Amino acid sequence: MAALIAENFRFLSLFFKSKDVMIFNGLVALGTVGSEELFSVVAFNCPCSPARNYIYGLAAIGVPALALFLIGVIWNNHTWNLVAECHKRGIKNFSAAATFLLFGSIMGRAAVAPVTWSVISLLRGEAYICALSEFVRPSSLDKFPAEYGAEVLARFPCKDMPANLTKFRDEVTRRLRYESQLFGWLLIGIVAVLIFLTKCLKHCCSPLSYRQEAYWAQYRSNEDKLFRRTAEVHSRILAAKNVKHFFGFVALDKEEKELVQEFPVEGVQPSPQWNAITGVYIYRENKGFPLYSRLHKWAKGVEGNGPSPEGHEMLFLAS
Repeated sequence: MAALIAENFRFLSLFFKSKDVMIFNGLVALGTVGSEELFSVVAFNCPCSPARNYIYGLAAIGVPALALFLIGVIWNNHTWNLVAECHKRGIKNFSAAATFLLFGSIMGRAAVAPVTWSVISLLRGEAYICALSEFVRPSSLDKFPAEYGAEVLARFPCKDMPANLTKFRDEVTRRLRYESQLFGWLLIGIVAVLIFLTKCLKHCCSPLSYRQEAYWAQYRSNEDKLFRRTAEVHSRILAAKNVKHFFGFVALDKEEKELVQEFPVEGVQPSPQWNAITGVYIYRENKGFPLYSRLHKWAKGVEGNGPSPEGHEMLFLAS
């Protein structure tokens, strides 16, 4: 049973670490939908009070969206590559188009969860109804009693009102839900058009053929997997050597002993090498031959990150 559970967790881990952008974005969207549903059921509670409804309703939509956006920015590898690039080398080697596309890539990936949250919130309508019920003009409601005003309208989302206003509550709720869902569908349409135009622009401006771009994506993914795996083994062996030097022995299991014997580690890589392979990478060609990553460029001994006269430049948008 333990082995089965471990295997399932391993599968889920690999699945969530998939480099396929569509799968990743789909998972983020599904997770956001589930979170929004849970929030609506458990946490959302309209105060039904004038001046408070508006703030609470907008906060219920905007604050979680902002938090999800910031989390998306933090989790994006491009963010920290950009930070490292600005810290070590600045962005003088980037063209304006490359810089714009880089920020667009970070913002676009980070926007998946907050846009999903906003769309689901608008389609459900509870937050929108809570926020705007007090702003419905009584004169727009047929035969609405003149003695009632915004204070009563603000209590409509909680069904806390005189019995003779029930039919007006249903009309206000239906009207606001219609507006909320309309905005939700419009947001979906706008986002879909933007995604389509972005994909078209990306492929039209790419100096690579479709097959070479697919190969580049496969190379990045494989390089990242192998680098992480090798770095984990290297750090483990180096740690074992240092622990043994301190204590005189090191307690290793069978697998670790085999790793130490099979892969001798003499030392660590100097900081200039780490700096050379860290940061944002712009696609380059050296004398007609592609350089697919900073590690690839370092391995080929190519210096600098500026565009050569015969070279091409394209920001990679996938992580």
